[in-house]
Amino acid sequence: MADPYSTLGVSRTASEKDIKSAYRKLAKELHPDRNKDNPQAAEKFSQVTNAYDLLSDKDKRARFDRGEIDAEGNPANPFAGQGPFGGGGFGGGRGGGGFGGGGGPRDFRPEDFRGFGGAEEVDLGDIFEGLFGGAGGRARQPGGSPFGGAGQRRAPPRKGADIGYRLRVPFTDAATRRDQRITLADGKTIDLKLPAGLENGTQMRLKGKGEAGAGGAGDGIVTIEIEPHRLYRREGDDVRFDLPITLDEAVRGGKVRVPTVDGAVMMTIKPGTHGGSTLRLKGKGFSRKDGSRGDQLVTLEIQLPADLTELAERLEGWQDDSDPRAKLGV
Repeated sequence: MADPYSTLGVSRTASEKDIKSAYRKLAKELHPDRNKDNPQAAEKFSQVTNAYDLLSDKDKRARFDRGEIDAEGNPANPFAGQGPFGGGGFGGGRGGGGFGGGGGPRDFRPEDFRGFGGAEEVDLGDIFEGLFGGAGGRARQPGGSPFGGAGQRRAPPRKGADIGYRLRVPFTDAATRRDQRITLADGKTIDLKLPAGLENGTQMRLKGKGEAGAGGAGDGIVTIEIEPHRLYRREGDDVRFDLPITLDEAVRGGKVRVPTVDGAVMMTIKPGTHGGSTLRLKGKGFSRKDGSRGDQLVTLEIQLPADLTELAERLEGWQDDSDPRAKLGV
């Protein structure tokens, strides 16, 4: 397998962000769905994915840089550049450890075979038969140990990375759970059904809508951001709204048209209603996790006419002798 840095086209000092950016660019170019008539692209896509799997894993990348594993993640050959028994071959290893040098034949100790399963797992007969072509030598099996033992189990292929999305949802759409259209990284659009109990910051997982990978595609992670509204404000599962009414409507009462997240409705105001009174419209709030909905709380605000001349003339000679602040103790 080629050097993973060369495969992704990055330097050995590349940051995690640079590596991910290079992979995403190549993955989009080489994805099999976009190169159905080019089998070489599929092969390159696999190579790029394997290279990213190794370099995106901090531990594997460090071990590769130190030469402990190869580009496929397998242990590097522990005997590269050495004789079959470490030091200097048969003619004189370190400290006279070879067969022919320094202090006679070397006594093999269990620690001489660390890294190959321990001394109890090594069949010395197999070693010598494999080295010297003995009749009982066993052929190395694909994926197995160079000495006939069990090979190291390779980790399963990794899934592609998740892709994050931020979706701004209008206030009224969030309250009524109206389907939202979202465009994915591959250019496709889907209609997203909002969940019950929607909150600002709620995350939704889209299976298989992330980046491609050897072990399958990752997921899309959609974070919901509910936009503020010029009229409404949220309070738990309820929606609050301030409704201006005239002095005449407050005194005489009547029916008034009130906007809600579901559309306008008619609401009855009783005669003699005070400013600041709050009326409740059932089921006109946000959805709860159980599927039910909160309410809309309408606070009445009495507004006087812009021109008070006529009102003042009508009140001429009349005075309100009540004390609305008596309960305040002032």
